[in-house]
This record gives sequence, structure tokens and C-alpha cells, in this order.
Amino acid sequence: MPAVGKVYLVGAGPGAADLITVRGARLLADADVVLYDALVTPEMLALCPQADLVSVGKRAGQRSAAQESINQQLIDCARKYARVVRLKGGDPMLFGRADEELTALEAEGIEVEVVPGITTAVAAAAAAKQPLTKRGVARSVAFFTSSTAPDEDDLSGIPSTDTLVQYMGGREAIATAQRLLQQGRRPDTPVLVLENVSRHDQRIERITLDKLAHGLGSPHGPVLVMVGEAMEARPLQPR
Repeated sequence: MPAVGKVYLVGAGPGAADLITVRGARLLADADVVLYDALVTPEMLALCPQADLVSVGKRAGQRSAAQESINQQLIDCARKYARVVRLKGGDPMLFGRADEELTALEAEGIEVEVVPGITTAVAAAAAAKQPLTKRGVARSVAFFTSSTAPDEDDLSGIPSTDTLVQYMGGREAIATAQRLLQQGRRPDTPVLVLENVSRHDQRIERITLDKLAHGLGSPHGPVLVMVGEAMEARPLQPR
């Protein structure tokens, strides 16, 4: 066993175990230790029965491990194990705090490889059969989140684009809708709300921007909000 192991930042995808990449699944099957996020499902962890499992749960609105602690755990594991997998929901490079983990590991001279995963927005579009772009309607898409650094103003940087996809949008639904209405979006702008994308308890709701401004109640899982004219329900084709 080498003195220092290698770390793989692996995207688990949106939740369903069969949506992880083939490379990601192979790495899980060969891993000595897996440090996994709170949203990683038991079915996904079943792909690595031989590995030591370490929960480093990070979940919006709930108590979670400090990022500095996760960084140190990765460093410690690389000094103990040959193959270390850091399993992240979605894609590591999109709202996955990969920059902090890459920087910490590289500073210690630890080799790191990033394995992409299906980000939730793409899985959500597939689940709803609702393309994020549409000829003549939407040719630009932006992904954003209201989870910011402590000194940043939430929602001040909502992008101006045809289709908007807000990650972790459940708690911020009212503020997001109000800001978009203030920016001139039509009250009847189509909105898709998806909860627990790709999982057995997935929920899809079609509403409008003015209804979003009244909130989403109390979701039971991660929420993705997609806004824009491309979210208009496609007409059903006759059989």
C-alpha cells in the first residue's frame, strides 16, 4: 500500500443508484473508504459493501459537518487508505464544494481525480420530459443557488437568462419569486417544482410564478425549481 493514497471526488448523480456513471460505480466497488454526503441513498452505498463508510453529511438547513473538518478527514483517509472516494450528490463541480476539497488535498500533495455525475437539473428535465432549452423560446440556461457565503447577499445575483434553475430552492421559493416578479417576469411564467428527483418518492408540480410567491409548504426532500417559458407543458400528442 502506498504511503499516501489517491482521492476520487465522485458524482453520485441525483439519487437513483443506476444513474451513477459506470466509472463512478467501478470506483465505489474498488474503494477502501467512502466519505459520503447526506443525500446519498442506501442503494448507492450498497455498491461499495467492502468499503469503510464515513458520513460527512452536508444538507441545506440541517446541521452538517464543517467543510474544514471534511477536508481534514479526506487528508487523514488518504494517509491511511490507498483508494479514497468522496461521494457527492449530483456533480462534484456544481455546488459541490469541490474547490475547497481540491485545494486542501493538493496543498498536501495528495493526488485527486474528479469523476463527473449527472447534475440534478438535467435529471429533473428528463424526469419531467421538459427540455431546458427550446428552439425559438429559450436558448440560455442558468443554474443558481441562494446558499451563499456569510457576507454575501442572498438572491441579489439571480441571473438574467431564459431558463432559471434554482438548486436547494425550497426554503427560498417566496423570496426568489418576489425578486423575479420585481425584475419584470410575468406572474403566469411557467414553473416546475421537483422534489427528490429520480427517487421512488419523486414529486413533480407545475405552477406559475405568482403561485411560487406564496411558498411551497414543507417539502420532505431536496427541491429544484425551474422557471421560464420553456417550462410550459408540452401538448399531449394524440395516440
